[in-house]
Amino acid sequence: MQKRLIVNHQLLEIMVMRLCHQLIENHGDFSESVILGLQPRGIFVAERLQKTLASILEKQVPTGYLDTTFHRDDFRRRDSPLTANATKIDFHIEGKKVILVDDVLFTGRSVRAALDAMIAYGRPASVELLVLIDRLYTRHLPIQPTYVGRHVNSLQSQRVLVEWKDQKTPEDNIWLITKTDE
Repeated sequence: MQKRLIVNHQLLEIMVMRLCHQLIENHGDFSESVILGLQPRGIFVAERLQKTLASILEKQVPTGYLDTTFHRDDFRRRDSPLTANATKIDFHIEGKKVILVDDVLFTGRSVRAALDAMIAYGRPASVELLVLIDRLYTRHLPIQPTYVGRHVNSLQSQRVLVEWKDQKTPEDNIWLITKTDE
């Protein structure tokens, strides 16, 4: 296995700050906007965005977690059963501008599942997608992010790993991992 660092902790901090300023530019004081982190890995990005936005805006932006497990189109195709994650939405999304947040956009299937899952909680005024990494040329569905930390060219066989200090890693980093035949 080869690991190549594509975003170090300093650049990741700059990316998060840039994404927050882009969000403020489009959503102002967030009085009509909410953030939903996609379980399991998007919640770490959503929490980091919420923390950074709170320091800039000096107020808490409504942030929740959305589980898409039972809305995935591959739910019944797996050999082992999937374990659901928690959905935590302590606010109304009806008529709100929703920002779906995930760490990596790959095929688009998780986002499609998130759109289905989200409708159970109300009909938003609009939906935008924010991702740290957009893996180009891998989409199965016509889904594009509104906000992107970085675009990455990658092979189908590679994967992107986002590490957060909150998950007991030494630093926040993003890696491109390639399996090698040994």
